[in-house]
Amino acid sequence: MTNDHPPASERAATDENRQQDGLTVSQFQSVIHKMFFEKDQSRGLEGTFMWFMEEVGELSSALRENDDPQNLEEEFADVLAWLATMANVAGVDLERAISRKYVQGCPRCNQAVCTCDLSWKP
Repeated sequence: MTNDHPPASERAATDENRQQDGLTVSQFQSVIHKMFFEKDQSRGLEGTFMWFMEEVGELSSALRENDDPQNLEEEFADVLAWLATMANVAGVDLERAISRKYVQGCPRCNQAVCTCDLSWKP
């Protein structure tokens, strides 16, 4: 069995660069794919969706309880990670999907800053 992992010093440098530079949506989706795809694929879309909903519930609780900022940040990250996981299992490129739907502005009024009535959810 070969070791496909870079040395710890390279991993640390890569992690530091990620933290400084951030990730695009595609990069994040790729990171999640590399970390979890084998397990995610075996779980399937339905099972993955259940995990996603559990994380949404945790985020909802943290928001309702006015949780500390660090925990809120972690819960948002978890929801985003599980969304990327579902997209990976479903074969959806999130960055492309976001660009197609939102790059021109609000999907309903086509304005850069939405001017739709508050009763319509964008």
